[in-house]
Amino acid sequence: MNLFYKSTRGGQEDIAASAAIIQGIATDGGLFVPETIPILQESLENLQKLSYQELAYEIMKYFFTDFTEEELRNCIQGAYDEKFDTFLIAPVVSTSKASFLELFHGPTLAFKDMALSILPYLLKTAVNKQKIDKEVVILTATSGDTGKAALEGFANVEGTKIIVFFPEDGVSPVQKQQMVTQKGNNTYVIGIKGNFDDAQNGVKAIFTDIVFQDQLLEKGYLFSSANSINIGRLVPQIVYYFYGYFQMIQQGNLILGEQMNVAVPTGNFGNILAAYYAKKMGLPIGKLLCASNDNKVLYDFFETGIYDQKRDFMVTISPSMDILISSNLERLLYHISGDDPTQVKMWMEQLKTEGSYQLNEEMQEKLNNFYGGYATENATRESMKDLFAKTSYLMDPHTAVGYEVYSQYQSVSKDPRPTLIISTASPYKFTKSVMESIDNKYSQWDDFELITEMQNISKVQVPKTIQTLEKDEILHKTVCEVNEMKEAVAQILGV
Repeated sequence: MNLFYKSTRGGQEDIAASAAIIQGIATDGGLFVPETIPILQESLENLQKLSYQELAYEIMKYFFTDFTEEELRNCIQGAYDEKFDTFLIAPVVSTSKASFLELFHGPTLAFKDMALSILPYLLKTAVNKQKIDKEVVILTATSGDTGKAALEGFANVEGTKIIVFFPEDGVSPVQKQQMVTQKGNNTYVIGIKGNFDDAQNGVKAIFTDIVFQDQLLEKGYLFSSANSINIGRLVPQIVYYFYGYFQMIQQGNLILGEQMNVAVPTGNFGNILAAYYAKKMGLPIGKLLCASNDNKVLYDFFETGIYDQKRDFMVTISPSMDILISSNLERLLYHISGDDPTQVKMWMEQLKTEGSYQLNEEMQEKLNNFYGGYATENATRESMKDLFAKTSYLMDPHTAVGYEVYSQYQSVSKDPRPTLIISTASPYKFTKSVMESIDNKYSQWDDFELITEMQNISKVQVPKTIQTLEKDEILHKTVCEVNEMKEAVAQILGV
C-alpha cells in the first residue's frame, strides 16, 4: 500500500515519498507529513532480534513506499557501515543513574549522522526515480551539528552541491573547525552575522522565493534541504527509538511490551517528534520528556499552550539547542489539530506577524504525552559534574540538559517507568564546557588542549575524526550579513 505526503498548510497533497524528499519543504512553506502515521504490523518480539540495518528497513519501508526493497536496502547499507565506530551503530550505555542512547558514533560525533548518513542515498535514489536531470542544491542552516553531518554526507556526491549557513559566533570551536575544514569540490560553508533562527529564516525565505527558484531552474539547479524539515531526515530517526527499546530489554532494564519514557534534549523538535512517531507506530513509549535549555520556548509552550518567540535569544553551552523557532513543532500541531491545515496555517501566520500563537484547551489536552522541562546553564554544568563524579560517565552539554530534565521529572512524578535519555553528541565536541564544569581548573585551557585531557580522565579514546582537526586547513572563510544570504547563494551558483 502506497503512503503519500501532504503539506501541513494544505497547499500540496498526494506527494510520493521520493518527491517529498527532493522538494524538502512544501511550496506553501509548510512541512510534508504522511497522510497517516503507519501502524507497525510486525511483532516487537520478531523485530528485537534484528540488526540496526535490518530494523531500519522494517521501519522505513512503511514511509518510503515508492522505493523498492532493493533500493531502500541499498540506501541503508550505504549509510550504516564502518563510518560508525561501533558495530551497534547506536549503543545504549547504562550507568547506575540512568540509561543513555548514544547517537554520536558516526563521523561527525553527533546524532545528526544517524539521518544525514542516509539522506544522500535517499535523495540520489529519489532523483533517479523522478527522472530529474538537474543538479540538486542542498541548502541548509545549522546550529552546529546538522551542517557538518550534511557536509560529510554530501561531499563529492555526484549531481549535488551543498551550501551550509551557520551562526559565526554561535557554535563551539570544535563544531566550527569541523565545518570550515570540510573538503569536497561541491561544499560551501558560510558564517552569518546572526543566530541560528536568522540562518533558518534566511534559508526558508530562499526556498519560498518563486522568482529565484525559476532563475535556478533555468540554470539547471533544483533546491532541496538537509534540515529536519525534510521528511527524509525525520523518518530515519524513528528507527533508533525502536533499537534503543530493544537494547533496554537485552540489558534487563525493561520487559518486552513494558513502556519506557524518553528524555530528549531538543531545540528544533525533530528528534522528539521522531519518538512521537515511533509511539504512534506502536512502540511502547510512555512520557516524552522534552528538554530545553535557557531558550525555553518549548517548555513554556507545554506549560501554557502559548508559543511565544518574543524573548531574548540566549547563547548557551548547548548551542545546538539555541533556537527560538522550532520548525518541526508544526508537524505536531498538524497532528493534534485533527489534520487541519487551515488551523496550522493560521498559527504559522500569527507566529510570523505577531511572534506568538495560542492553543485552545482541547488542543492543549492532546499534548499530555509530553512533559516540558528545562535546565539552566548552572544546572546543566552541575549535572555533568555530578554524574561524572558518581559514575565516571561524561555527558556533553546537550545530553546533560536531557539528564537534568529527567531528574526533575522523576522528583516530581515518581514515575516508575524506566527512562532512556537520548545522548545527542560526544563530549569531545564540547571539551571546554564539559571539562570546566567538572573542574574549574580547566577554564584556562583551550578546547583542543582539553581533548587529550578528556581522554585521560574518561578513559574513552579520542575519536579518529577529530585527532588532527586543529591542524586541518581552513578552506571556508566567507562570512555574510543575514540579508546577503540569497546573494551568496546566487554567487556560488552563478545566477
